[in-house]
Amino acid sequence: MKKGNALQVFNSARVLITGHTGFKGSWLSLWMSELGAEVYGLSKSVPTTPSHYECTNIKERVKNSRIDICDFESVKSYVNKVKPDFIFHLAAQPIVISSYKDPIGTFNTNTIGTINLLESLRSIDFNCVAVLITSDKCYENQEWVWGYKETDRLGGADPYSASKAAAEIAINCYVKSFFAHKGPLKLGIGRAGNVIGGGDWAENRIVPDCMRAASQNKPISLRNPNSTRPWQHVLEPLSGYINLAIDLQIRDKCHGAAFNFAALHKKNYTVKELVEKMSSSWEDIKSINNEISINSPYESQNLQLNCDKARSILNWNSVWDLQETVENTVRWYKYFYESNGKDMQRFSIEQIANYVKSANEKSLAWSL
Repeated sequence: MKKGNALQVFNSARVLITGHTGFKGSWLSLWMSELGAEVYGLSKSVPTTPSHYECTNIKERVKNSRIDICDFESVKSYVNKVKPDFIFHLAAQPIVISSYKDPIGTFNTNTIGTINLLESLRSIDFNCVAVLITSDKCYENQEWVWGYKETDRLGGADPYSASKAAAEIAINCYVKSFFAHKGPLKLGIGRAGNVIGGGDWAENRIVPDCMRAASQNKPISLRNPNSTRPWQHVLEPLSGYINLAIDLQIRDKCHGAAFNFAALHKKNYTVKELVEKMSSSWEDIKSINNEISINSPYESQNLQLNCDKARSILNWNSVWDLQETVENTVRWYKYFYESNGKDMQRFSIEQIANYVKSANEKSLAWSL
């Protein structure tokens, strides 16, 4: 895609982000605001304290609405009130461990919540592009050493993964049943690998756990040190969602299609290797347990994504290697703790600008 498209497309556009108070949603809200969009946010609450949403004071840039994605009538009413040009659906219960504690709530939010949005869009009378975010864990995990493609079978051995696979089945159903013919809605699906970056304080995630421990000079225990994940900075998949939205807006080719967005590192790194890289940037990060926990609920050990489709159709590629990803992540948290949380909106905007600059310097075709 040609440079400058994002600014041209989103400037003055009405953009609705569900889950805008979450980690990815708050970064996307800030990015959309920087592109000149009129940003609307739909979320039940702020999921963590602290949070990227609150410490960067994004609420001053977003028209907020406290609506639960599980409340169909409220969701439908809000969509028709806003009449957004673009929707990014990120509202979710995103933690695998939490899904074991509350499977009903997880399915309600991730599956029924997605259906509520789809049903809200079924009768719209305005043009709209919707990018619905699911997860790399929607695939039936075979512990393969190669990456999953968008055509691979969906599944899920834990409630979180199953809820995301079920959401994908519902999306596909609505596309074929209600959105197959030319109409006001164009829809795409984003599947992203594990994201890290500044401002994530969710429980039972390795980076937030490490940063909390480092800020208190405490050691961190690794639950599954040998698990591999396609670690990527939060801005990587967001750039993919943005480019998918642009593509949907200018042509019909991607309507109803799913795309993987993951870092294209030379190898997948384990949890232990990630922590070691973080500790090289912040020496206060130290682990005390490198044994796989036998008491933890099931989580997949190996997980990789094949992003050939995104590269081929969207001209999308990841920007930062793992070292750059880790350095920018640790730098954000160090600045937060050293500054007592001051001026984090400016710092986050600078990281977005640096990310885009890196993409331009690497002459990536999708550069924003």
